[in-house]
Amino acid sequence: MSPPQAKPGEPAPIRVLVVEDDPVAADAHRMYVERVPGFGVVGTARSGGDAQRLLERTPVDLLLLDLYLPDGHGLQLVRALRASGNGADVIAVTSARDLAMVRDGVSLGVVQYVLKPFTFSTLRDRLLRYAEFRATAGEASGQDEVDRALAALRAPQPVAMPKGLTQATLHAVTEALRAAEEGISAAATAETVGISRITARRYLEHLVDAGRAARAPHYGQIGRPELLYRWLSEH
Repeated sequence: MSPPQAKPGEPAPIRVLVVEDDPVAADAHRMYVERVPGFGVVGTARSGGDAQRLLERTPVDLLLLDLYLPDGHGLQLVRALRASGNGADVIAVTSARDLAMVRDGVSLGVVQYVLKPFTFSTLRDRLLRYAEFRATAGEASGQDEVDRALAALRAPQPVAMPKGLTQATLHAVTEALRAAEEGISAAATAETVGISRITARRYLEHLVDAGRAARAPHYGQIGRPELLYRWLSEH
C-alpha cells in the first residue's frame, strides 16, 4: 500500500499503521481510518513481527494496535519500538478491561484506548482528538496550553439531561436539527416538532452544551439577529 498523499495546499495526512491479526477486523479498521479526514493508512500488519518489518522501511505517525497478537502482546511491540528509538504514537485496541495494563500502556506512550467492539463514530472521535493533540505540538507558553493539549485526548463526559426534558422530544429535536443542513432556529424547530419555541430552545441549548450542536447569529431581516443552531457530529 502506497503512503497517503496530501492534496496541494493541505497538510500531510497522519500516517497510520493498522496492526490486527483478524483479517476482517483489520479491513474494517483500515476503512474506518480512511473515512476520517486527515488520516491515511500506510499498511496493515497481522503480527508484531510484521509490524516491526514494515516500520523499518515506512514512516508511521500512529499505530492502531490490537494488544493480542499471535506472536506476543501488543505492549511488547511498543517496548521494542521504544528501545529502537521509534516514537510513533499508539492507540491501543483491546477487549480487556485490565486497568493495570492501561497504566503500563500509558507509561509506554499509548495515547488512547479503544475497547472492542467499537463503532466508526467511537474511533473517529479518538482519531480527531489525537489530531487535535498533534496540532498543539510545540512549546507551551503556560500551564493553560499544556492542560488544553492533554484535554484534547480525553473523551468528553456526557452532559446530564436537564430536568423537564425527555429523551423522546430530544430525539425529535435532534432529527430536525440534523435535517437542517443550513441551520435551524428555535421557532422553526418548534413548528417542526410541535412544541413551544421556549421548549425548543431548551433542547437546542442542551445539545450545544453536550457538544452536539453550535449556535450562531443569523443577520437576515432588519431587527435583532436570529440564532441558528447547526448539528456538529454523528455520535
